[in-house]
Amino acid sequence: MWISSIKSGMVSLTSAFVASLCCVLPLAVVFLGLGSGAFLMTTMKYSNIFIPTGVIGVGLGFYLYLRDKKKSAACGCPMRSGKLNLTILMFATLMVLLSVVFNLFPELIAPLLEG
Repeated sequence: MWISSIKSGMVSLTSAFVASLCCVLPLAVVFLGLGSGAFLMTTMKYSNIFIPTGVIGVGLGFYLYLRDKKKSAACGCPMRSGKLNLTILMFATLMVLLSVVFNLFPELIAPLLEG
């Protein structure tokens, strides 16, 4: 089953999306002109919930990936969707890191929103 082979990537991508709900996603919406800064400020109130959820989820994604990789190495068979999983994990990690940086250093976001 193809879905079960990318389970770790999907877990981490979902958690990265949750983590980005407070910072990255609203910033992208503002840049696209689809929303306002008020939307960004409203969602940033919940960063204490979203960011830890994202970090835990990405950690779980890496755990699942490494567990599947170890199982594949033990049985001597190649890991299915290994590169795809790793790509999704790296993308999710980048999104969570952006959310953490934007949350810890709001002075980086302020010049972007001033336009």
